[in-house]
Amino acid sequence: MVDGMVDDIFEQPRLAAIYDALDPDRSDLDEYARLAGELGAQQVLDVGCGTGTFALLLADRGLDVVGLDPAGGSLIVAQAKPGADRVRWIHGDATSLPPMQVDLATMTANVAQAIVDQAEWEGTLRGVRAALRPGGHLVFESRDPTYRAWEEWNRSASYRTTQIEGVGKVESWVEVTNIDGPLVSFRWTWVFDSDGEVLTSESTLRFRERDEVEATLVAQGYVLDEVRDAPDRPARELVYLARREG
Repeated sequence: MVDGMVDDIFEQPRLAAIYDALDPDRSDLDEYARLAGELGAQQVLDVGCGTGTFALLLADRGLDVVGLDPAGGSLIVAQAKPGADRVRWIHGDATSLPPMQVDLATMTANVAQAIVDQAEWEGTLRGVRAALRPGGHLVFESRDPTYRAWEEWNRSASYRTTQIEGVGKVESWVEVTNIDGPLVSFRWTWVFDSDGEVLTSESTLRFRERDEVEATLVAQGYVLDEVRDAPDRPARELVYLARREG
């Protein structure tokens, strides 16, 4: 997401509808669910909830969940899923949240990195902090830039075909289009075998150094309790556990 604009992969109806089928392995969410239990969270704000996979997982466990996302296309998919009535869905971002007090806020997958503008990133952290009860936690992940994950983002390494029920075969691949310091831009392409339609989505992620992330958290009123390797992606992704102070 750049300057408040939502990438087509999350907003375009045909792409949002197949998002889950193209990324069915969400074992990355296991650590977040475990942390919610470890922290004793009962009220959770899922920032950048997308198609609602994690929000619904927590709701199924009896937690009170708010799913927040700026992509209306993704929220339409989320709200059509079984059990969606157990989640409070909000179309927007963390800079304009209604009053709430939650125990835990999460940003899974690439959510934190997709907020590339520094002012928007700081505004997001402030908005989340306001939504946390005193002592409440923020947990999110960010790719470790030293791994240079973008070097694997090319057609030869990423090309695949996926057979999707009710849709047919879909070809997909990703290619880097530009690298500008910590900003890596890339383009996803999908080809729908049923009618030959080709769709693309342009995205940019900001690869923040660990000390930059830590300094920003402290500046926005958080205490950084711990930084962990993502258990399913060691040496590739870092999970930050921060806490609202006061």
